[in-house]
Amino acid sequence: MEHRHLGSSGLKVSEITYGNWLTHGSQVENDAAVACVHAALDAGITTFDTADVYANTAAESVLGRALKGQRRESLEILTKVYFPTGPKGPNDTGLSRKHILESIDGSLRRLGTDHVDVYQAHRYDTETPLTETMQAFADVVRAGKAFYVGVSEWTAEQLREGHALARELGFQLVSNQPQYSALWRVIESEVVPTSEELGIGQIVFSPVAQGVLTGKYTPGGELPAGSRARDEKGGKTMISRWMRDDVLVAVQGLRPVADDHGLSLSQLALAWVLQNRNVSSAIIGASRPEQVVENVKASGVTLPPETLQRIDEVLAGVAERDPGKTAENAPKARLV
Repeated sequence: MEHRHLGSSGLKVSEITYGNWLTHGSQVENDAAVACVHAALDAGITTFDTADVYANTAAESVLGRALKGQRRESLEILTKVYFPTGPKGPNDTGLSRKHILESIDGSLRRLGTDHVDVYQAHRYDTETPLTETMQAFADVVRAGKAFYVGVSEWTAEQLREGHALARELGFQLVSNQPQYSALWRVIESEVVPTSEELGIGQIVFSPVAQGVLTGKYTPGGELPAGSRARDEKGGKTMISRWMRDDVLVAVQGLRPVADDHGLSLSQLALAWVLQNRNVSSAIIGASRPEQVVENVKASGVTLPPETLQRIDEVLAGVAERDPGKTAENAPKARLV
């Protein structure tokens, strides 16, 4: 497992991050979740990403139990705040000072630690002044409850404004967590150049497009048992945009590319996102330990320019590149 700096900070994260969105406390039973975390540790993964909203706080608790007994200084634990949790009252969401300061304490309690390495704004809050949000994050950092601050799915303009305020308040905005894959490339034209300028690194989620880039879904084929496309708790909805025949046909066209490099399709997808040097880490999820073992083999893989060109050509008609999709998919108001 190789490690990279998180943006321009001194913090290093593993190229592959283990994340528990749609798995721990929801799709995967606790014993299996713990086994996946231990497989990640055995494979050299040191970075673990979660959020208070995942399974309405249960995912943080599962991760905390799975990491219990590990040397805390050898881990990078990331969590997030914004989406509704608990009884989902009017202040149980967003990036108000109240919600941030209360949420960090809840996350630390569930994770069984006195600090997280990166505390992330899960989305941009249109209902809270940015100055209030960034001041609250500054206070979290000064209290030692988080070492660094990051965001998720912010536009280039929002990153620039947040970065400037963070500097004024004496802390560093180090990361952005966007969706990014060979099929979803909307960050490349605006978010990535802005991030490179500001010293912000990407910790990308869904690098295998919710499983579509593994090639396990075929046009007209039966959906595999236990797959995300069958998950009625949220996975089926998230993957629906890619369950089109034109996409599934194109993905099958990547098999010869993967074969030429001795990679599985999932390894090829992960290696592809890691070729972008602004990407500090790619998040994987897993329902079985063997998935972790397979996916970590993407770390350290170098794809030559001609291979990247072949991938572009295969996916040319189905890859999404519109930079406006980041703002389009963002919440316009709090969800409660």
